[in-house]
Amino acid sequence: MADKGALARVEEAVVRLGGRTVLDRVGLTVQPGRIITVVGPNGAGKSTLVRVVLGLMRPDEGRVERRPGLRVGYVPQRIAVDPVLPLSVRRFLTLGVKASRARVAAVLEEVGAGALLKSPVQSLSGGELQRVVLARALLRDPELLVLDEPVQGVDVTGQADLYALFNRLRDERGCGILMVSHDLHVVMAATDEVVCLNRHVCCSGHPETVSRHPAYLELFPDAADALAVYTHDHDHRHDRRLRPEGESHHG
Repeated sequence: MADKGALARVEEAVVRLGGRTVLDRVGLTVQPGRIITVVGPNGAGKSTLVRVVLGLMRPDEGRVERRPGLRVGYVPQRIAVDPVLPLSVRRFLTLGVKASRARVAAVLEEVGAGALLKSPVQSLSGGELQRVVLARALLRDPELLVLDEPVQGVDVTGQADLYALFNRLRDERGCGILMVSHDLHVVMAATDEVVCLNRHVCCSGHPETVSRHPAYLELFPDAADALAVYTHDHDHRHDRRLRPEGESHHG
């Protein structure tokens, strides 16, 4: 790997599906201890890029390199649980994963969901389920944590709490985090670098720089007002104690 410190690196990746170019000369580097967020509209190729990074899809052109033996934890965009399947949180976390009861309990505590150990998965709110799915990914002791739209189905307050949790996990574990989001205004306070994607990389860099870039504002014309509101609000609540959310709806 050209960058010896990188966990994963994508160079000039081109992906074509059904005669259509989904990714066009896209580059991305994920470093340990840093959060990189990919933002873009629906159909921009964000999930395709994640699959390329994970090795689930080979690009038609370009290069993908991962650190040998790289341990990856993956939180998918959504997870469906059969409503009639009797499944506790503890059982869900250990499906196909070898982990002691003490380790499962410790990881749940780490994500602020320790009280949910014996709860039925079907009874969890959106925010609680995301914490449980995150705990399952952390059982792998990942060097790279991949979060694909990790706050879907969670209200705005819950989203900010989850992003604060991602930041803390990065700081305490030293892992790299690759996150996919469609809302920069909420994620910007919890990321080191932003890549704005619309099949190609429109712009990239520090989140505040990207938030003012003409290419970003062209894709998200209402973004400036949302960013101003969120930045002001965040200044007053970034030390807030983390807690699982109640039942919520994505807004």
